[in-house]
Amino acid sequence: MDLSTLNAGQITTLGSAFCVMISMHFTVQLLSQHLFYWKNPKEQKAIIIIILMAPLYAAVSFVGLLDIKGSRAFFTLLESIKECYEALVIAKFLALMYSYLNISISKNIVPDEIKGREIHHSFPMTLFQPRIARLNHHTLKLLKYWTWQFVAIRPVCSILMVTLQALHVYPSWLSWTFTIILNISVSLALYSLVLFYHVFAKELAPHKPLAKFMCIKGIVFFCFWQGIVLEILVAMGIIRSHHFWLDVEHLEEAIQNVLVCLEMVIFSILQQYAYHVSPYSGQVEAMMKQNKKNE
Repeated sequence: MDLSTLNAGQITTLGSAFCVMISMHFTVQLLSQHLFYWKNPKEQKAIIIIILMAPLYAAVSFVGLLDIKGSRAFFTLLESIKECYEALVIAKFLALMYSYLNISISKNIVPDEIKGREIHHSFPMTLFQPRIARLNHHTLKLLKYWTWQFVAIRPVCSILMVTLQALHVYPSWLSWTFTIILNISVSLALYSLVLFYHVFAKELAPHKPLAKFMCIKGIVFFCFWQGIVLEILVAMGIIRSHHFWLDVEHLEEAIQNVLVCLEMVIFSILQQYAYHVSPYSGQVEAMMKQNKKNE
C-alpha cells in the first residue's frame, strides 16, 4: 500500500486500527496466561473483566471513528457501552480487593485484625459522614454501596440519554444534568476505592493495588478530562475544521476516538505489569523460597 496516495482521514483510520490490534494483542496475551494458570477463579475472573477494559475502549472508539458522521444518539450509545463497562470494572476491582483480604460482606466475614481501624473522611464527604469512623461490617458495606451505586446509575442514565436523543428530546440543560449526576456518581465510586486502599495499604501491598487501581483510574481520567479539554479547544476556535478532514461538528468526537485508541495501547502494556500472572503461576512462591535460601 502506498501511503502517499492516502488522505489524512485514511492514514488516521489505519493508524487507529493498528493501535486497536496492538492493544488486543497485549490483552489476549495476558488473558491466555491467566487462563493457562487458572488457579483462583474468583480473583482471575475479576482480573479478566478488568483487563478487557482497554481493548473494549479501543474497539468502541474505532467503531465511532469509522462512522464519525453517524447520529448523536449513535455516539451516545458508543460512549454508554464504554462507561457501563467502566462501572462493572470498578465493582469488580473492589471485589478483587475484598478477595485479597478474605472479606465477605454478604457472609458477614470481616477478619478480626482489621476491625476497629480508623477511616479518615475528607471534604466534601465530611458534610455527610463523621471525619473519623471505625472500620466494621457496616462501614465496609457502606464502601461497597458507594461503589455499586455507579454500577446501577450508569446504565439507567445511558438508556435514558440514548432514548431521549433518538426521540429528539434532548435539550442542553438535560445533557448537563446527566453529566453532573454521572460525575458525582463516579467520583463517589472512585473515592470509596481510594479510601479502601488507604485503610488496607499494608495488607494489599503484595498485590500491587496502586498499579492495578491506576490502570483503571488512568483510563477513566484520560477519557473524561481530554473530552472536556477538546470541547473547550473547539469552542475557543483553537481546533478548527480546516486543520483536519472533518467539519467542526464531528471534529471533537474524531480526535477523542483517535486519542483513546492510542492511550489504550499504553494501558494494555501497563496491565502486563499490574495484573501479571505470576501470583498464580507459582513464580512468586519460587522467588520467596529462593530468597529464604539466600538468607
